[in-house]
Amino acid sequence: MVGVEARRDQVAYAMRRGLSQRRSCTLLRVACSSMSYRSAKAERDAPVVARMAALGAQYPRFGYRRIRIFLDREGHAMSWGRCCRLWRRAKLQVPRRRPRKRIATGRPRPQAPTGANQVWSYDFVFDWCANGQQLKCLTVTDEWTKEGLAIEVDGRLRSGRVKEVLSRLVSERGAPRYLRSDNGPEFVACALLEWIADQKIETALIDPGKPWQNVVGESFNGKFRDECLSMEWFLSRAEAKAIIEAWRRHYNEVRPHSSLGYLTPAAFAAKLTQTNAASASATGRDAARHGGFAPRPVATPSLQGRFNDQETPVLST
Repeated sequence: MVGVEARRDQVAYAMRRGLSQRRSCTLLRVACSSMSYRSAKAERDAPVVARMAALGAQYPRFGYRRIRIFLDREGHAMSWGRCCRLWRRAKLQVPRRRPRKRIATGRPRPQAPTGANQVWSYDFVFDWCANGQQLKCLTVTDEWTKEGLAIEVDGRLRSGRVKEVLSRLVSERGAPRYLRSDNGPEFVACALLEWIADQKIETALIDPGKPWQNVVGESFNGKFRDECLSMEWFLSRAEAKAIIEAWRRHYNEVRPHSSLGYLTPAAFAAKLTQTNAASASATGRDAARHGGFAPRPVATPSLQGRFNDQETPVLST
């Protein structure tokens, strides 16, 4: 069945061909009163749709789900269904990409993290500037909080430079338990492996040809290329460093992450820190109340499994 908008367009086409409005409506069986009708709902949604279009132009690779989070922050609260309907009506959908062959789900990830600052993944991403200079970007990611800890940009990054970046992060955040990477020459160099051993950090090298074992790092690199490298035109390497660092801060502090309940990675990490501090404070009060020994929680056998699941939640990637 042809919709009302399409039938109005048909009447408008007939009028452009020389027919009167009354004659066009009679031939196309359209009520003349419908030509002057203005939807109150469309007028009410016009400011939201205009803001959607502005955000869609600012973030071309974001869909309606992330745009809804930005609208909610600005006071335009709405349901997922209404946001999707307005998004489609304004024709702001992101073009679909050809689906890739994916592996079977359910395979366990080696050395999966159970908390923040336990597993860091690092990898390289390559690009080029407009003046022909090569960009080699070292990305470091926390697999639990999904934070982009660092993106080091230069033309050449050897193992010594990788060690410098990791040393700076360890001094700022503390050493992780595992470092996950592929078997690239920069990651298996003797100088880097000796430094890792001195820091008492274990390596988690993925198997050759199995990038799914580094799923968080690969996901971050994909977003980095899709939302930054493919959208920007770097005139020089210095400009690329500034723009990429700005994107990393935006990713951590502004961009909502679907696997974190649409919180930003920085907000999720801050919330996790507050929860751990409150838990430690409660444990200290219980220990002081019982003479320095905190009582152990007792759970019934039927609920023991549920308690264990709550202690170590697993976020989807």
